[in-house]
Amino acid sequence: MELNTGKLLAFMYWLLLANLVLARQDFPLDHLRPKTSLHDQRQAAQDLINRVLGDRGKAFQVILRPPPGPTNLDIFNLLSDGKEVTITATSGIAAAMGFYYYLKNYCNCQYTWAGAQLNLPDPLPVITSPGKTVTATNRFRYYQNVCTVSYSFVWWSWERWEREIDWMAMNGINLPLAFTGQEAIFQRVYIKLGFTQEDLEAHFGGAAFLAWARMGNMEGWGGPLPQTWIDVQLILQHQILTRMRSLGMIPVVPGFAGHVPKAISRLYPGSKYMVNDDWCGFPKQYCCTYLLEFSDPLFQKIGTMFIQEMEAEFGLDHVYNADSFNELTPKSSDPEYIRSSGKAIYDAMLQADPQAIWLMQGWLFQSSFWKPPQIEALLTSVPQGKMIVLDLFAEISPIYSRTNSFYGQPFIWCMLHNFGGTMELFGDIESVNKGPFDARMFPNSTMVGTGLTPEGINQNEIVYELMNENAWASEPWDLTEWVSHFALSRYGTSDENIDMAWQLLKKSVYNNTGNFDGHSSDVVPTSRPRLIPPLNHKIWYNTSDLYQAWGYLVKASASASLQNNTLFRYDLVDVTRNSLQILSILYYVEIITAFNRNDSATLQDGGAKLLKLLDDLDVLLGSDPHFLLGSWIKDARQWGENEEQQDLLEYNARNQITLWGPNGEIRDYAAKQWSGLISGYYKPRWELFINNLTACLAKGTKFDQAKFDEDNFLLVEQPFTFSKTEYPSQPQGDSILIVLDIYKRYYPDTQSEFFNHLLRFSMEGKKRFMEKTKNRMIKQWHHYSREWKYYDSIIDIPNITW
Repeated sequence: MELNTGKLLAFMYWLLLANLVLARQDFPLDHLRPKTSLHDQRQAAQDLINRVLGDRGKAFQVILRPPPGPTNLDIFNLLSDGKEVTITATSGIAAAMGFYYYLKNYCNCQYTWAGAQLNLPDPLPVITSPGKTVTATNRFRYYQNVCTVSYSFVWWSWERWEREIDWMAMNGINLPLAFTGQEAIFQRVYIKLGFTQEDLEAHFGGAAFLAWARMGNMEGWGGPLPQTWIDVQLILQHQILTRMRSLGMIPVVPGFAGHVPKAISRLYPGSKYMVNDDWCGFPKQYCCTYLLEFSDPLFQKIGTMFIQEMEAEFGLDHVYNADSFNELTPKSSDPEYIRSSGKAIYDAMLQADPQAIWLMQGWLFQSSFWKPPQIEALLTSVPQGKMIVLDLFAEISPIYSRTNSFYGQPFIWCMLHNFGGTMELFGDIESVNKGPFDARMFPNSTMVGTGLTPEGINQNEIVYELMNENAWASEPWDLTEWVSHFALSRYGTSDENIDMAWQLLKKSVYNNTGNFDGHSSDVVPTSRPRLIPPLNHKIWYNTSDLYQAWGYLVKASASASLQNNTLFRYDLVDVTRNSLQILSILYYVEIITAFNRNDSATLQDGGAKLLKLLDDLDVLLGSDPHFLLGSWIKDARQWGENEEQQDLLEYNARNQITLWGPNGEIRDYAAKQWSGLISGYYKPRWELFINNLTACLAKGTKFDQAKFDEDNFLLVEQPFTFSKTEYPSQPQGDSILIVLDIYKRYYPDTQSEFFNHLLRFSMEGKKRFMEKTKNRMIKQWHHYSREWKYYDSIIDIPNITW
């Protein structure tokens, strides 16, 4: 009876707080509401809790009530007597968010991509009446980049999708992208319009490249897309949408952006279309896609037919993503042309769905083409409130602040963070901590939410945990305290070495305040070897902080409470991986310096050290299930109905993470530090490079970079993409023992004088380069920008000179 009275008081207190936030309503998008009843959302949230906790889930009771008053903000209240936890919330998502809030903040637990630490105390922590009430700071929490579906989700089964949707809900995501299965819908539309299966095979991208075919960047590459893939992905989309909706999410589905099969010129010779420029140098067979002219009647016809087919198959949620100019340049900069294009895109949605909202990625506005007149023309081409813009890269390069809050259109402050699914430890947690609050306080702000828009996931989980907590934080965090609690909840135990390690990581790799974009270009292990210009691995921190953090984690591995902790083992491998990655810069510089000194012995010594490091890195990564090439390939092949399809899907999987195109058009953009990929692809490239340099010194000849690149492509890179070599899909060895051995052997080299200079020259190099070349044309900076760091650093560091 006491608990029931407490529940009543808690609910009354909750109503009071809810009404206090009425003045903070977001931009009105009132018709965007979950399709599922509160009764069914409650059951879905309860089922989620049971999936996550098993039998312990019985101790959690979910109660859903409509939002009090006109507010659309999610609210939850937590109450616990030690035996039972009651979550009172306004939606299934709010309940799931309250559930995870309790796990993290009261039970010191964590649920992430790399695993879960769910060691709940018994009895459960008590929260007395009126309980803990939390109100979301904005209406929406968005998730996914249009590229994520290809870089990370492409091979997922329903089992993996189910876990991800649980993760979304627990982190408050209520506006997720749902792009799976759209090829089946486009296929129906185009067949009705007279296109043949052969026309569509040339148009749809391969399974691993669908994201870029959908955006019109290229077509056909990696195909033909098997019909069985199209059919099974349609079934998978039904499962995804059903689960998302059951929890109270509003899925974002595709709209028609205008990209059409080239066969349109044959079937509709009177149609008007623009031929896009080649994207990233793709050859004619795959490039120069057709963008239907916005004024052509076919644009409205296809766009309307597509949404009608979507409705017939899935029903409507009213939010559609369409990006006509993603890394593509409009044919005209005339604001009237831009305005008419936006109106046509939205009108095609509106004809099929009178409640349509156009959600657009704001990535295109990073291009210099988009000046204020063009941006304003596009954003004002539809009525205010009928478009939501994703400020896609707001943690580094926000658009809202230079467009008067997107000229009045609602926007979502997004953290992009990752490109290509690369794996370097990286983040600007200070920007993530403060950026959303600054955006809300911007004059006449039209911000309606926060979002995660990484191109790839499964990396740097601390950054995403912080960003997700901004969904309900009322002010920026004290990051020192926040990081300490992050480590506590991640491992479920308090340890001085752990805390020291994470504070040093916060200070170093997660303190990127220099506007580096986060893409791991020129990382030595995963980059094509190069002599001139030297590889330019970006460094924004004192590497000694990283190496000290590594040392503290190694010390912590002696703790019995951590040795079987999945998340600790993952982090130990990941930090060791990154430490070896940075150390490889030293060996690389030794190699190229020795070559320029005609010192064959030192070159061979440096080469042997680098190759040994790659061997050890491969063994290390092979000890954890999250770093296995074999799993990526196995997951790809599972979707093939026969051996021919399995081989095609494996080729897609191998090509995306290596050459990314038939001839390496975006080579290494999606590089992965995975066991099997190190030994089977990256190490052979470096062996060939070192052997070439050694032979040049022996023969007294110059090193021909272009000839090496050609040989490398023909002997290593291209053969790897066609290979059927099998790699382990299960971890091998004990990660902790492997790390202890690596640390003992490599830590002395991390103390090299070289690393004392690396940060200084990384930061000062551009300035010094410009001073040295002040009499040259400024445009030459773009040509030499990759050279300055090592030229400057190697010149000045003792015993490492040209």
